[in-house]
Amino acid sequence: MSVRTLRALGVLWLLMISLALAGTGKEKDKESADHIVDSGSFGVFMNGHRVATETFSVQQTNSGSVATSEFKTEAGADKAVQSSELRLNASGDIVKYEWKEVSPGQGQAVVLPNENFLIERSHNNPQDKQDEHPFLLPVSTSILDDYFFIHREILAWKFLATGCRQDKGQVQCPVSQRTQFGALNPHQRSSMPVSMEFSGREKVPVHGVERELNRFTLKSEGGDWVLWLDDQFKVVRILVASDNTEVVRD
Repeated sequence: MSVRTLRALGVLWLLMISLALAGTGKEKDKESADHIVDSGSFGVFMNGHRVATETFSVQQTNSGSVATSEFKTEAGADKAVQSSELRLNASGDIVKYEWKEVSPGQGQAVVLPNENFLIERSHNNPQDKQDEHPFLLPVSTSILDDYFFIHREILAWKFLATGCRQDKGQVQCPVSQRTQFGALNPHQRSSMPVSMEFSGREKVPVHGVERELNRFTLKSEGGDWVLWLDDQFKVVRILVASDNTEVVRD
């Protein structure tokens, strides 16, 4: 893993781990502002057929990070478009999460800190009164919403920050050692415990080419997700075997 990537992760989780940006001062702060940590798109496949595309960007700022995403199904009679924005502070705590249904509906939800816990406000139509759903969850809870796979990459980075260590410029993760996290799915208005573990290096096909990648397993009551990340710890492929769903970076 490169020093540049370690520094980017250090900004995202500055108060959680010792991966800090080198140097201090106004000029250094100015240089580190608004840096793109990751951007691109994922193709979503079910039973081998592409059904949707997620376009995403993760940006670091002096105050934390912002992850934006747009999910579009493929052309058809029921084409759907949704967008999301996740704002985290420098310690990785939720500042604000918002998702919007662009089409065919106009649903919207926002998750905000409410003192030391979280509250979700949502409606199906702009003219409707907002529903409020309080959650006795800390602001450090991870957002794992439906349709936005970039949230799983952010959780993987959190796992790297809490379950792994830095050794001579490299990130070392114990194999098969699980780390537990609390997560919130705003679409389903539900919380759940999840865990992640590192399974080692593995050769897997990506776009017809065999690549050696880092394998991680995300476990929850809903089943297991397998994530393969490259040496910069960016998601290349996700497999949800129980749903015959595969997500591949374009």
